[in-house]
Amino acid sequence: MPRIRWAMIFMCFLANVINFIDRANLAIAAPGIRADLGLDAAGMGLVLSAFFWTYAFLQLPAGWFIDKVGVRVSLALAVGWWSLFTVATGAARGIGQLVGVRLMLGVGEAAAIPSFAKVAYNWFPRSERGLASSIFDSGSRVGSALSLPLVAWLISVVGWRGSFVVTGALGLVWALAWWFIYRDPERYRAVAPRAVDALLAQRGGPVEAEGAARVAWLDLFRYRTIWGMMIGMFCLNFAIYFFITWFPSYLLQSRGFSLASLGTLGMLPALLAIPGGWLGGYVSDALFRRGWSATRARKTCLVFGMLMSSSIAFSAVVESTAACLALFALAYASLSFAGANVWTLVGEVAPSRSHVASIGGIQNFAGNLAGIFITTFTGVMLTITKGSFVIPLSVAGALCVVGALSYLFVVGKIEPLPPLPARAAAGGRGVATAP
Repeated sequence: MPRIRWAMIFMCFLANVINFIDRANLAIAAPGIRADLGLDAAGMGLVLSAFFWTYAFLQLPAGWFIDKVGVRVSLALAVGWWSLFTVATGAARGIGQLVGVRLMLGVGEAAAIPSFAKVAYNWFPRSERGLASSIFDSGSRVGSALSLPLVAWLISVVGWRGSFVVTGALGLVWALAWWFIYRDPERYRAVAPRAVDALLAQRGGPVEAEGAARVAWLDLFRYRTIWGMMIGMFCLNFAIYFFITWFPSYLLQSRGFSLASLGTLGMLPALLAIPGGWLGGYVSDALFRRGWSATRARKTCLVFGMLMSSSIAFSAVVESTAACLALFALAYASLSFAGANVWTLVGEVAPSRSHVASIGGIQNFAGNLAGIFITTFTGVMLTITKGSFVIPLSVAGALCVVGALSYLFVVGKIEPLPPLPARAAAGGRGVATAP
């Protein structure tokens, strides 16, 4: 296999780090923004959720766009776009402008994760794709962890407005580097033809079969497996996005953390989630290489991770701050363990290469509807219950169990989706029973 594949996936990792720093900086700056602009909890919840509206709904066209133009173009455009609007966040003067720039941030970031999944498919054989997915996926955890001390320090030095300018500039530098460095392996002149041939021969998974290649984008919604992946991703992200949006406010308001302790102890769950994700990808690939079927290897890790992550429900009811952080760390690490395999599924079930990013976008669309719900729902619950996080965290824990059941029973065999039978002339459009 060409060694440069690790450089390509590492660049995706870096982009995901920047992605989540730019996504999480608003949550860290939220107390200062609320004080400066006079926003209540419900108003801040609206601002936090704005990103997810465009980010979620544009996943659908973004996946199609990535498959059409390729990841070199899609990622350069995406990272450059969202970085510009991260910088613009620092100039916002009211709730309307904040909502506007966050909506535009979501437009740019919509193409990020499906593009990373396509890079993993392009450059890695099936037996390494779990580890490759865990590497780029762990960028979200590294970004979440780094955002706490980095943004907290930037706010103390240049204020919350200046912090958005600095973090936005990081993405602009990355986008320029990606444009000059990335090529698909078939077009990368520095890779020997024999290495390219070996990679293409060992990709496995999706095959450009005559029937599979004719699966239309809308027909993907007729597969039970796609719906199972959508349900599972919604449940997983409902819990993950608590850490990215309301977690800093929870530690500050409910556990009495200072801004300094938020940047140290508060980053522990995200730090432990990083090796949790790598372990999830490694274990999944190791089981596959030892002769387990893709279905057993991927589903075992998905179901185990989702069940363990339900521990988030107990974090708000324990009295000890140490126990609370331990439960949060267990939940986040378990979510990451499952998350690496979520993105492995995209390349495993795609009926052809031209469907990989499209399925990634569909899956991420469902997952980021959870971002809308968790941010708005938590803000409303805080207003109704006068600051209690018990209900939002209990719902997150329950949904983790639902996600485990979806991956176990709704998602079918982990293999390329077969061609669908033609619809009856009468127009039956139910979900196909094919896996």
